[in-house]
Amino acid sequence: MSAAGTAALPRWTIAAPAAALLAFAATRLAAPAPLWTVLAAAALVATVLAAVHHAETVAHRVGEPFGTLVLALAVTVIETALVVSMMLSGSTGAESVARDTVYAAIMIVCNGVVGLCLLIGAARHRVTAFRVEGTSPALSVLAALATLTLVLPVFTTSTPGPTFSAAQLAFAGLASLALYGAFVFVQTVRHRDYFLPVGDTDPATHAPPPPPALTAASAVLLLACLALVVGLAKALSPAIRDGVAALGAPAAVVGIAIALLVLLPETLAAARAAARNRMQTSLNLALGSALATIGLTIPAVAVATLWLDLPLALGLPGKEMVLFALTMVVSTLTLGSGSATVLQGAVHLVLFAAFLFLALVP
Repeated sequence: MSAAGTAALPRWTIAAPAAALLAFAATRLAAPAPLWTVLAAAALVATVLAAVHHAETVAHRVGEPFGTLVLALAVTVIETALVVSMMLSGSTGAESVARDTVYAAIMIVCNGVVGLCLLIGAARHRVTAFRVEGTSPALSVLAALATLTLVLPVFTTSTPGPTFSAAQLAFAGLASLALYGAFVFVQTVRHRDYFLPVGDTDPATHAPPPPPALTAASAVLLLACLALVVGLAKALSPAIRDGVAALGAPAAVVGIAIALLVLLPETLAAARAAARNRMQTSLNLALGSALATIGLTIPAVAVATLWLDLPLALGLPGKEMVLFALTMVVSTLTLGSGSATVLQGAVHLVLFAAFLFLALVP
């Protein structure tokens, strides 16, 4: 049963973040041990499921498309804070963590999440439909933002390497914030109907909304869950790093693994919407999270870099640039039709597999 149809929050959605908090405290206080790693991983999965439940409760109360912004913005704000904190740590590779995070988020969302949702939706409903007037503008903003911030630094000449000068970085931050703000305005105010589900027949959508007190409790617990997801992901990163080293994989795989964990709540929420034939909601979540990652992360990183005089590499290497361009072309063909079958889902998932494989075998 959905959260909207219950009079109180299920106990497990409260117990999960409490257990995650204990697991996180244990990882900070106790010496690393396999048992603590297993318990922290189990708490992480339970907290992700609880986060999805609370996000759906809040989304049902505020309605579409505002509901899809709740999870995307909450995850992205916390993810941005994590990126900036990693930059401030001064660890090896800190100058490229923002680039790697944004690029990984785009590839995970546009290929992994979108492909999974299309495959689930089309497998259950044969042909899944969505609004071109909602997906095309989102994809155009995403392509513009990603190109301005991840591709252009390779070709500028004011500074050596894949970097921006101070003025260029300030412009990129302002442009990212302006474009994302314009998209949110269009999505929630000017053309809200472009982002509503097509032919919505899901009974949960038309159920009475949860009471304000329940919604407020879910909102607080959602933020707590997301913070704990990021905290546990960061706490588990040494174990992930050791596993990557044992496999002989490149160090960049660690960032991809952490990005996958952080994006897990959005992925589950989008997949559940696709299974209920609400593909527009799935795409709102997917594309919205990718846009929020760039629109919020780049300005925050620009401020931190300019204020604290931190090194920052934004330009993508050649292989990653080719995969990004291919993703944008395929996404344009997929999302510009208004409907999709399992074939489009399979294409995106193959591109996602290529992204993961080439990260492991560069």
